Amino acid sequence: MAPIAVGNVIPDGTLSYFDDKDELQSVSVHSLAAGKKVILFGVPGAFTPTCSLKHVPGFIERAEELKSKGVDDILLVSVNDPFVMKAWAKSYPENKHVKFLADGLAKYTHALGLELDLGDKGLGTRSRRFALLLDDLKVKVANIESGGEFTVSSAEEIINAL
Repeated sequence: MAPIAVGNVIPDGTLSYFDDKDELQSVSVHSLAAGKKVILFGVPGAFTPTCSLKHVPGFIERAEELKSKGVDDILLVSVNDPFVMKAWAKSYPENKHVKFLADGLAKYTHALGLELDLGDKGLGTRSRRFALLLDDLKVKVANIESGGEFTVSSAEEIINAL
């Protein structure tokens, strides 16, 4: 399957998260992004060095600036279970705007065409690193990394595109 691209409408899919009452929720991606300007960004794995030290902190630190430029929501997806994503979210107490979403079986990652085989590293199927700018479900910017690189999918690159 070809990766998601500018001009495409994102596929719908179900992701999981723990709400403020610590209850497991499942949510449709379309319900989160329909009628809104949304950043959907993905990372290969929770608690991994580049994801934890650079990619996620960039979106947390620049969230207010992104919101001031018209972004309604910032959604993070990773091929991890919702318990791991909850623990990872708690490791960023300063976070007020990035929603941590689990794609435990990589079904949504596959629907986007953004799977990354990290079986040789013992990690199995993961997500390529990416950042999408969506406007009412339509992809306006698709910054998709090759392999495990971190060159085009940062918060700064999305800000530059706004």
